[in-house]
Amino acid sequence: MISLRYHIVSVAAVFLALALGVVLGSTSVSERLLSSVVTDRDSLNGQAAQLRAERDALRAQIEGADRFGRAIGPAAVRGQLNGRTVVLISDHRVDPADRDALKELLSAAGATVTGELQLTDGVTDPYRADQLRQVVTELLPTGVQVPASADPGTLAGGLLGPVSLLDPRSGQPHASGEERTAALAGLTAGGFAHVVQDVKPAQAAVVLTRARVEDESAGARSAILARLATQLDRSGSGAVLAGTAGSADGSGPVGIVRADNSIASLVSTVDNTETAAGRVAVIMALREQFDRQSGHYGSAGNAQGPLPGSRG
Repeated sequence: MISLRYHIVSVAAVFLALALGVVLGSTSVSERLLSSVVTDRDSLNGQAAQLRAERDALRAQIEGADRFGRAIGPAAVRGQLNGRTVVLISDHRVDPADRDALKELLSAAGATVTGELQLTDGVTDPYRADQLRQVVTELLPTGVQVPASADPGTLAGGLLGPVSLLDPRSGQPHASGEERTAALAGLTAGGFAHVVQDVKPAQAAVVLTRARVEDESAGARSAILARLATQLDRSGSGAVLAGTAGSADGSGPVGIVRADNSIASLVSTVDNTETAAGRVAVIMALREQFDRQSGHYGSAGNAQGPLPGSRG
């Protein structure tokens, strides 16, 4: 007769066998899974190393091309702007090295920079529009008007244009020396601008910016710069709005100009001023502006080509 003890020992043996099978089976699965993970890891590490090598090679090519561009840039633009005068207006985010490199190239092209003005973020701050409107209204030169309901960009450009540019028809200043001094002092006191180099009226303007602002007001701030450049163009013999990579995005200042046909037909744009090629494009775009033509250059997808004469 089979005893109770026999049944207990049998059942225990069955469960022990099951447990041992689970352990052995899971160990086998774990080893296969671990082997697969190690293989995938090694493959990904290899791909990452290859991508890093490709990135470094591309970076070296870009740096080499930029060094070449800096070397030949002065020769490429020599004489393009002989006898021309230009005023530089930049926003506060512009890299001084990029700005100085452009000034050197303007000089190599034969142009004279008659003044330099740096805008503060107050100009592009929608919440300070009423303060800007008050300053502009008080300081507008005699005979100059801007719409009462104008946006901040039109307001700022409506004041800066007449005080920093020459009338393209007469070649004479729009404003007197006293009016110019008062306007620039008022913008400075109001926290809207800083005079880097004494401003004397020029024939054309270059507005320097960087990529779009990375916040919820990016589009509004970029639109202000786009309209400011438009007003400058209307006051003088032309204007070029030039930014760094990213400025031609949909909410970037260059991108906003390019998307608006009524502005794009007036103001020229460049979207890669951090490169030697981009700075050469600024010079050539200015030359086109003096011929009353506009164009949009750089490396972004919405550019017409890298340089005038290379439109796709």
